[in-house]
Amino acid sequence: MGIPICMGYFAVSFALGITARGIGMNALQAGLMSLGMVASAGEYAAIVLIGSGAGVFEMITTCIVVNLRYFLMSCSLSQKLSPDLPFYHRFLLPYCITDEIFGLSSAVQGWLDPRYSYGMTIISVAGWTTGTVLGVLLGNIMPAWAVNALSVSLYGMFLAIIIPPARKDRFIAGLVVISMAASGLFSVLPLLREISGGFKVIILTLLIAGAAAFIHPIE
Repeated sequence: MGIPICMGYFAVSFALGITARGIGMNALQAGLMSLGMVASAGEYAAIVLIGSGAGVFEMITTCIVVNLRYFLMSCSLSQKLSPDLPFYHRFLLPYCITDEIFGLSSAVQGWLDPRYSYGMTIISVAGWTTGTVLGVLLGNIMPAWAVNALSVSLYGMFLAIIIPPARKDRFIAGLVVISMAASGLFSVLPLLREISGGFKVIILTLLIAGAAAFIHPIE
C-alpha cells in the first residue's frame, strides 16, 4: 500500500522542490525539510515564509497551526494500539502520521501493528524526499501531464479506503457523503472558505466524528 502513496508524494513533492528552488534553497536544505516534516501544506507555508524573510518564531507557529490536524490523528490512532505494545512505539508512530498513512492505519481491523505503518512510511517518505530533491535539481524538466498523472494515484487510494466500509455499513456511507458535502461548503461559503485547510479538517473532524460517536456509538 505504500507504493501508490509514494507515487503521489513524489509528484507533489517534485512541485514543492521547484518552489523551494525558486526562493534559493538548495537540494540538501529542501531534502532535509521534507525528511523532517512530511506535510505538503506545512512545507509550502514554510517555503513561503522563508522566501518572505519571516522570523523563526513566525515560521514555527505557522507550521504548528497548519499541521495541527495531525494532533487529532495521533490521538485517534493511539486508541488502536495494544496496551501491551512497548512504549517507544508511541514516540515513533507520530512521525508516520500523514493524511494517507493515517487513513490506511486506522482502517486496520483490531489492534494496529506498528510495523504496518513503519513499512508504508519508509516507502512514502523515500518518494517524498526524493521528489523534493529532484524538484530542486531538475526544475521544470518533468512535464506537467506526468506530474498530474502521478498525483491521481492518491485519489485512487483514498477511494480504495472509503468504498469497502461504506458498502458494508449504510451509516458509514452516509458519513462519507456528509463529510464530502460539508467539505465542499467550507470551500465555497463566505467566511468559512477563509479558514485555513488545517483548521477546516479539525473543525469538520470534531463536528462530524463527535456527532457520529454520539448517535452511533461502537463498543
